Amino acid sequence: MPTKIPASKIQTHKSLPPSSRLPGFLCTCLKSSELLALFCQLLPARWLNDWLKPAPKRFYQRAFTPLITLWYFLFQRLLWDHTLSKALSDAVSGGADALSPPGKPLSAALRSQATTAISDARQRLPLALIRQTLSYTASQIRSWAQNLQWMGWNVILLDGSTLRLRPFGDIPAHFPAHGGGGHKKSYWCLMRVVVSFCLTTGVVLASTFGATHVSEQVLAAQLMLQAMPGSLFVGDRNFGIFSVVFAACAAQGKILVRLTGPRAARLAKEAGQQLRVGLDMALLWKPSRWDQCSPGQSFHPVEGRLIVVRVHRPGFRSLVLYLFTTLTDAHLYLASELVQLYGARWLVELNLRFVKSQMDLGALDCKSAAMAQKEWLAGLVAYNLIRSVMVAAAARARLPITALSFSRTRQLFQDWLVRRTGNPRDDLASWERLLANVVKCRHPRRRKPRPCEPRALRRFNPTFPNLLGDRSLARKKLKISNAKN
Repeated sequence: MPTKIPASKIQTHKSLPPSSRLPGFLCTCLKSSELLALFCQLLPARWLNDWLKPAPKRFYQRAFTPLITLWYFLFQRLLWDHTLSKALSDAVSGGADALSPPGKPLSAALRSQATTAISDARQRLPLALIRQTLSYTASQIRSWAQNLQWMGWNVILLDGSTLRLRPFGDIPAHFPAHGGGGHKKSYWCLMRVVVSFCLTTGVVLASTFGATHVSEQVLAAQLMLQAMPGSLFVGDRNFGIFSVVFAACAAQGKILVRLTGPRAARLAKEAGQQLRVGLDMALLWKPSRWDQCSPGQSFHPVEGRLIVVRVHRPGFRSLVLYLFTTLTDAHLYLASELVQLYGARWLVELNLRFVKSQMDLGALDCKSAAMAQKEWLAGLVAYNLIRSVMVAAAARARLPITALSFSRTRQLFQDWLVRRTGNPRDDLASWERLLANVVKCRHPRRRKPRPCEPRALRRFNPTFPNLLGDRSLARKKLKISNAKN
C-alpha cells in the first residue's frame, strides 16, 4: 500500500501531489511463528566462531562463552538498570542457561556473587564481533519486510552526534575533552559518532566514531564505503560538501543533500545561472581550493542537479531549500518527490533521540576507550532488537513503523524477555500477544500542533556547589580542610 511518510509533510509554493514512491506501510508474508524463529536467530551463534578467528586473542570457552557475553552486553542495555550486578543476578537465576553449551548451564557454574567474571568476559570480547553483529541484525531485520526501496534505491539517513565520557583510564588519550572557553578545561571527554539508519524500518545499519578533531564528514565517508549496494544517502547541510558527495559516488551510490546558500550560489554561478526559487538544473560540481579534500588524492568532478524550492509549513515561516543530488534524470526523479524524500530525513533526528535518551547512550560510564566503543555498538544492537519487534508488529498489521511508540515497545519487550519460559508453545503464544500489544501502542493523533518549547532548563537551587577544576585537586583541598577541622 503506497503512502506518504508522516514526517515528510512538506508543501512548496505549488501544492505537491502525494508521492506514491516513498515507502510507508510495512508488510510481510511471514507468519508469527516464522518471525519468532527469525528473531531467535538474530544472535548469530553459528557465525561467532568464524568471526572470532581473526581476533588477536583467543576467547576461551569459560563459563561466560562469547554468545552469553554478547547477550549480556545487549541485556544490560535493554534494561533500565545497566549495572553488571543486575546482569549477574539474571545469570545466577538461570536467565542465560538456554545459551550455555549442552550439559553446562551457566547458573550451575557461577559460585560467586562477584562481577569479576562477567567484567573480564566483556573485556575479552572483540570489538569487531559486536560490529559484525550490528551489521548482521540490520540485514536480517530488513529481510522481514517487503518493498523497502524507493525507486530501486536503499535510502540511508545519515546524522552525527557526540557522547560524553568520564576521563577514566585511556579515554582522554583516545577521546580528549573538548576545549572550553577561556582558561577553563572541560571535564567531560567527547566521542564523535556518525550513524546510518534505514528510512523505512528505522534500524541502525552501521556506525563510526572518533575523537572530536575528526569531522563528521570524514566519518560519514567511511560509512559510505561500507554501505550496501544501491544506496541513496540523505543528509543535511553538514554533509553538503564535495568530499561527502564524492565519497557517495566512490561507493557506487547516490546522494541527496542540502546545501548552504553561499555554496549553492557558487555552484549556480559556475554553471552560468542565477540562483532563484524554482531552479532545477544539471551541473558539474568541481572541487575548489576551499573543499577539504584529502592531500594527494585526485577528485574528479561530480555530475548532479541543483534544486531550489521554497517550502511552506503550516505555522512556520517559509524557507528556501537548496538541494544537490546525483540523481540526474529530472523526468524520472521529479523535484517535488526529491523534496518530499528530503523531508523524511527528519526521522533520523527522532531515531538518534531514541538512541541517546531511551537507550541511555548519551553518556557512557566506562573505564577504558575500548569498553566505551563496545558499549556504544552493543547499545545500537539492542536498539535494533527493539526495532525488530516494531518491524514485525507493523508488518503484520500493515502499518508504518513511525505510527508505533518506541518507548512503550521497549517496555513490553523487556517484560516479554523476562517472562519467557523456554517452552516453544508458550513462547509463541506470548510472542503473538507481544505483537498484538505493540500494534496498540500507536501515537495519538493530535488535534492541535504541539507548542514550540524553549531549549532551556529551569534549574532548582543546588544543594552542593558546582565542581570546578580537577577532581584530584578538589580531594587534596578537602583533606586539608578536614585536617584543620
